[in-house]
Amino acid sequence: MNGQDQYRQEIHSMEKQKIMELLYEVKDPEVPVLSILDLGIVREVKVYTEEDQQKVEISITPTYSGCPAMDVISMDIRLKLIEKGYRHVVIRQQLSPAWTTDWMTEEGKNKLRSYGIAPPNPKQQFCITEMFQEELVNCPRCNSTHTNLISQFGSTACKAMYKCLDCTETFDYFKCH
Repeated sequence: MNGQDQYRQEIHSMEKQKIMELLYEVKDPEVPVLSILDLGIVREVKVYTEEDQQKVEISITPTYSGCPAMDVISMDIRLKLIEKGYRHVVIRQQLSPAWTTDWMTEEGKNKLRSYGIAPPNPKQQFCITEMFQEELVNCPRCNSTHTNLISQFGSTACKAMYKCLDCTETFDYFKCH
């Protein structure tokens, strides 16, 4: 690698870091306390030069196929980068590998809990071993495990609706997948 190529690579690396900081400002429209980085949907950021123009390519993975928020997220990424002077931006949706709650940051899971949404369990936990049993979900308000599934779908398809039988509050649970 010659000196100019190495210099260009260093510039791209610094630009990539700036872009990652900007992406932290882009929020999930369905859960606005989470950035798209907290959510873990940003798979790759590439910065390169083509025809003497700097280009940015960002790959994002939906939390589930057909997630309606992806169009809004793509638009918000593009607007944030354009606002900061990036003119040539390509956003790609990457479906494979499929998104998993394992990609969420611990900070993101804590933000969910503080917001009143039970974060996904590290692995599904069950109180009984029967088929089609309810998952054990802690209430984000009082931390009780004495909760009951109300609906497989909450405010969005990636969440379920639960009720705490101790504090009587209803809450969303970000489903593990």
